Amino acid sequence: MSVEKSTKDPQGTVTLQLELKSPPESVKELQKKDSNFLDGSPSESPGLEKAKGITGFQALIHLVKSNVGTGILGLPLAVRNAGILLGPLSLLVMGIVATHCMHILVQCAQRFCRRFNKPFMDYGDTVMHGLEASPSTWLQNHAHWGRHLVSFFLIVTQLGFCSVYIVFLADNLKQVVEAINATTNKCHYNETMILTPTMDSRLYMLTFLPGLVLLVFVRSLRILTIFSTLANLSMLVSLVIITQYIAQEIPDPRQLPLIASWKTYPLFFGTAIISFESIGMVLPLENKMKNARRFPAILSLGMSIVTIMYIGMGALGYLRFGDNIRASITLNLPNCWLYQSVKILYIVCILCTYPLQFYVPAEIVIPWAVSRVSKRWELPLDLSIRVAMVCLTCVLAILVPRLDLVLALVGSVSSSVLALIIPPLLEIITFYSEGMNPLTITKDVLISVLGFVGFVAGTYKALDDLIETEDSHTFSNSTVFTQ
Repeated sequence: MSVEKSTKDPQGTVTLQLELKSPPESVKELQKKDSNFLDGSPSESPGLEKAKGITGFQALIHLVKSNVGTGILGLPLAVRNAGILLGPLSLLVMGIVATHCMHILVQCAQRFCRRFNKPFMDYGDTVMHGLEASPSTWLQNHAHWGRHLVSFFLIVTQLGFCSVYIVFLADNLKQVVEAINATTNKCHYNETMILTPTMDSRLYMLTFLPGLVLLVFVRSLRILTIFSTLANLSMLVSLVIITQYIAQEIPDPRQLPLIASWKTYPLFFGTAIISFESIGMVLPLENKMKNARRFPAILSLGMSIVTIMYIGMGALGYLRFGDNIRASITLNLPNCWLYQSVKILYIVCILCTYPLQFYVPAEIVIPWAVSRVSKRWELPLDLSIRVAMVCLTCVLAILVPRLDLVLALVGSVSSSVLALIIPPLLEIITFYSEGMNPLTITKDVLISVLGFVGFVAGTYKALDDLIETEDSHTFSNSTVFTQ
């Protein structure tokens, strides 16, 4: 087996390489990076990692962690765009459908692992082999484009997350700074605060740029695991404080519309679907479990927990603040040190999470680029690409400074493709030759159509609102604090 083949498909060729000869050091390093992504622990090969694999509880924690991030803070606004009745119901349906699509992806990956005797198969590999197994000759001849398509949308999704993070960082830091002189220790009553104007939020984005560049220079997954742990602790404390506040003094819910305007529902779809975007982490988790047969049950349990958390936060947040809900619920918190600390904690959380989200597109783009230059230029090119990608996320955040529109746009464009459109189509092309129940085919087509409609409508609505925003030169996230 050639070295070139191994480089393109390191996970799939491990077994054959061990039978023939030791794999090159570059392939070993890539295998280590792939297997270490979740927890940073070293592994000599997928076989050994499988023996050391994670427990069901650890897989559950990783699954919940990969879902719950900044997206949960935007769900109250998403519920407002759908209505107090339709919003939670839609979140429930979306959670069920997203979980089902994850199960489909696992089933297809397991099938191709058995067929090709591979210990592991990622999202891109699964799609590529699915196209190769399709009855269409054209799809078979262009199967490699399936893998490229998945890689492209993974890059778009993760860099979109990074852009959202920069907007979030700027908005929350701006509000903390402008309110610092009026911040008190009294949180039991609401009052109108007049904030001290400071610089534009886009300038705050630029102030984070040097720090973010330094963070993405950390390429050791062991060190990134420390960042991940700190981010999780910060997020947990913040969510507890937010939840206990919004559960108090909920106004009369009868004033809120049960179903919002159909014109705003596409924005709900984009914001909500991005919150369920962990489908790229499903196969690595399944591969790393000691007993992979338990993974479907773990997946169902984990996504049930996530869906309940999303419905609770979205509904309670909208009930508490009504039409005054902001793009991030942290921007609605009272101006006292307890709740200002929530914003600071989430700033720390997002700063620590940025390099973890950045790791995915970096590991797709950088190995491909450095393989085309001599050894002496590998490190300079690696660092240059990292700087350029961070600057790109910052530029995107500056161009689209509305957090709600960034969330809706990223969710509609990429998350809907990865989470809703591709998995059901993959099931059809994988199992169609063996004979499929017409009801199963109909179900898969309906899910893909749902994802496509959400993709088109959500993208159109987000772009339309963005154009209107640019024309009016107003931004919904400009920090005006009135309670």
